[in-house]
Amino acid sequence: MPPSCCGCLSQYTHHHLVVFLLTFFSYVLLHSSRKTFSNVKVSISAQWTPSPQNGSLSPGETWERNHLFEDEEHATLFLGVLDSVFLFSYAVGLYLSGVIGDRVNLRYMLCFGLWGSAVVEFAFGTLTEWLHVYNAFLYCCLWSLNGLLQSAVWPCVVAVMANWFGKAGRGFVFGLWSACGSVGNILGAFLASSMLKYGYEYAFLLTSVVQLAGGVVVFFGLLTSPKEIGLNSEAGTGLGVMEGDADSQRPLVSDDEVEVYSREQKPDESPAPPPRAISFCQAFCLPGVLPYSLAYACLKLVNYSFFFWLPFYLSNNYGWKEAEADRLSVWYDVGGIAGGTVLGLISDIMGKRAPILVVSIVLAVGALVGYSRSPNDEVVNGALLAITGFFIGGPSGLITSAVSADLGRQEVLRGSRDAMATVTGIVDGTGSIGAAGGQYLVSLIQSKLGWMWVFYFFIIMTGGSIVFITPLFIREVRAMWRERQARRHQL
Repeated sequence: MPPSCCGCLSQYTHHHLVVFLLTFFSYVLLHSSRKTFSNVKVSISAQWTPSPQNGSLSPGETWERNHLFEDEEHATLFLGVLDSVFLFSYAVGLYLSGVIGDRVNLRYMLCFGLWGSAVVEFAFGTLTEWLHVYNAFLYCCLWSLNGLLQSAVWPCVVAVMANWFGKAGRGFVFGLWSACGSVGNILGAFLASSMLKYGYEYAFLLTSVVQLAGGVVVFFGLLTSPKEIGLNSEAGTGLGVMEGDADSQRPLVSDDEVEVYSREQKPDESPAPPPRAISFCQAFCLPGVLPYSLAYACLKLVNYSFFFWLPFYLSNNYGWKEAEADRLSVWYDVGGIAGGTVLGLISDIMGKRAPILVVSIVLAVGALVGYSRSPNDEVVNGALLAITGFFIGGPSGLITSAVSADLGRQEVLRGSRDAMATVTGIVDGTGSIGAAGGQYLVSLIQSKLGWMWVFYFFIIMTGGSIVFITPLFIREVRAMWRERQARRHQL
């Protein structure tokens, strides 16, 4: 690890560790609940259609009782509709919650999203099955509400992390932290596969209860800002976050020293006005926000297609058992964890984000081509999945965490720094719109043309993300070249 990163890490305290872990695991719990739905699609599809898994009922009796779909193809299309409904409502919610998050207590909003989502997931997956209520309109309404509630979480956790962790080393810290989604996927796959033998409704029950309990821990344990313990924002975000401010290099002090900092301001000095929260349109027009948002829309479509459809694809295409496919799918997330951390560290060393993002996404195209031709072998498939996850999940996590934090704390925002949640909501919301449209297209392309054409679609969208980042890539490469030339002249 480079000396600069080691120096920053040495200044972190127990406050940073607690904030890191609580925000990390709050999103782990949220993603594990999403992964549950992804991992039980085969069981849900069987329950909604006439099949031997519905017991002694004849096909006609099953149709009369469940009132849903005549065959698996129609059920698969509806599962794609549910994914799109969730992501569209999630995207709309991100735009709203980002703006709200810069104006209200982040902890309250975060816990509201966790608790509300847990209740809705219980109603969607468990209560409807216990009561034998099978209604497509009800499923759409519940899953749309779930998307709105879950959208309250991500802008809040990114804003909290940005409050505590400065720009120095942000790529590595946020790259490591962005593994929360992949860890949540792994946890969700484990919980779902362990409960499937009892019925898919118990998989929803377990994840919703765990999420509810996690929200309680976050509510009573999370400090959203250094100000909550009497520190100013410069001391809290510290570690180089305020450019050129020597005081910001100091680590957080211990609790018994907080009083010293609270007396730093002289009695005759008037308090500085609180930073103003910028509007949605102002945030959208910030440099880099639009190109990164559009690039993330393409990349998140591919990343979330793997998230929503990978277990179904493995079971449908290779004939593997559902629980077996669930366990194998975690290798994609393992690759994503490694990718986010490694790419974040490299971007810190380079001092630029766009070059490493472009290179990794170009390699992602090759990884997609390789995985689309994977043989019916679990070892080979798992290895190719990990590589694909590294080059798709890694850049995706970096954009929605470290890059969003950079965009929300630009130099042009001095005096109006409350933009973190808004910018994060814009980037992730635009990405979710792209992902939402893609989920139905995946199910439609698969049903009409087959899985190979789905991978062609992924390759095209991955190429689209490269196109949108290219102007930023060119600008940052030129800046690196000018800096290198300036150093040569100094020597």
